[in-house]
Amino acid sequence: MGNTVTLRGKAKYLGGVGTKVTGISRRKFKPNLQRLRVTVGRGTAKTLLVCTQCIKGGAVTKLVRQQPFRLPSVEKAKPTTPEVVPSGPRARP
Repeated sequence: MGNTVTLRGKAKYLGGVGTKVTGISRRKFKPNLQRLRVTVGRGTAKTLLVCTQCIKGGAVTKLVRQQPFRLPSVEKAKPTTPEVVPSGPRARP
């Protein structure tokens, strides 16, 4: 809980006579809740209301609808030593 303070007037540093409080009313600070599909347990999805701090902090894992595309792995061959080819004016053709 908190207050909203309504002010009226011009500030003194701007050349006015100062601001006056004309009203104080109560207000609530509410969390920023988002509806999110979350993975729970062994890949089961559930829709939950989650605060944005939990989403940013990684407290919940979002539902992965499709796995990202990955290239198939290719076995790397042993690098072969290149043949030494003589060059220069005395090299044989």
